[in-house]
Amino acid sequence: MFIREESGSFVAFIYQAMFKFEVLNKDRETKARLGMIYTAHGLVETPAFMPVATQGSVKAMTPLEIEGFGFEMIVVNAYHLYLRPGFRTVEKLGGLHGFTSWNRSILTDSGGYQVLSLSKVRKIKEGGILFRSHLDGSEHFLTPQKSIEIQKALGADIMMCLDECPPHPSTYEYLYNSLELTSCWAKICKETKGDSESALFGIVHGGVFSELRKKSALELLEIGFDGYAIGGLGIGESKEETCEMVVLSLSFLPEDKPRYLMGLGLPEDIVEAVSMGVDVFDCVLPTRNARNGTLFTNHGKMVIKNAQYAEDETPVDEDCECYTCRNFSRAYLRHLYQAGEILASRLLTFHNLHFYGRLMKEIRESISRGQFSSFRTRFQLIGGFDKS
Repeated sequence: MFIREESGSFVAFIYQAMFKFEVLNKDRETKARLGMIYTAHGLVETPAFMPVATQGSVKAMTPLEIEGFGFEMIVVNAYHLYLRPGFRTVEKLGGLHGFTSWNRSILTDSGGYQVLSLSKVRKIKEGGILFRSHLDGSEHFLTPQKSIEIQKALGADIMMCLDECPPHPSTYEYLYNSLELTSCWAKICKETKGDSESALFGIVHGGVFSELRKKSALELLEIGFDGYAIGGLGIGESKEETCEMVVLSLSFLPEDKPRYLMGLGLPEDIVEAVSMGVDVFDCVLPTRNARNGTLFTNHGKMVIKNAQYAEDETPVDEDCECYTCRNFSRAYLRHLYQAGEILASRLLTFHNLHFYGRLMKEIRESISRGQFSSFRTRFQLIGGFDKS
């Protein structure tokens, strides 16, 4: 952790290799809270958004640019790096931090989401998950022990337990059995972690069944983790069901541990989840939408490939100070996108990540000033985001 020492106006942070989380401020009218995560690679102010770096890279961006947007932690997929270039190769080349030249905090996903996304090439067994590589068809058996071994070798600051992410909809019986397996794997992951300095988060599951969400949270609390994630949401259930399950899951999770909502990342969803008490987010939306020509602005979403922008000389968002908006017109960006130029992905991604970085900064500042409720209301009324 980083121990804060003050001498006059001088503030120093003395490094100790230990994970820690503290709540710095709470909103009076909601459950929003301002916090700080301490890892071996620095401080992470919360609420925090983690750009997704599946292969060890946030698509189209450099580590320096990611840091420049204000992000202090990224999420990397351990399963994909296990397949290519191989986790031992990454370990040999300095771990994720040395390999990628990202010197801030890193959270690694265990590969549990691939249970859902690669459902056609995997089989779930009691001891783990049998995958066929999407790269060459080779067979791999990912166990809880193997998942932690991989994440340790990668040098993650925060590791995730191996879990099964069930599809939606699923029957109560299927989800119950899935939950039993996930809880069993969580216990094995905790045992396998041993005295590793990396933090380990458990993942709350249970679909849209309140009883199962409660069961999952209580079983994870009994095992004991450094932080807790809420998984298995945003995969087809209604927005009302998502909110209900987030609120329910949070009600059982300790206040002195960070809470991570996995995979949900629309701006309006982030603001609402912060009001419920969520601390950490990740999502592919800002980067994926950019590559597909969709931009987030202060006035709603913009699809830059639309013909209406062919001769538009204005920037994407006149209220935005990012490099893209300060230098390029909508017409030029549309031209780059239509022409398939690599620069289109760079500039559009730059804008979207700048937008998300500024959103998180404004959320934190509003909590710090005791004004989150008014920020939330203003965001809902003026933000103009598509609620559909």
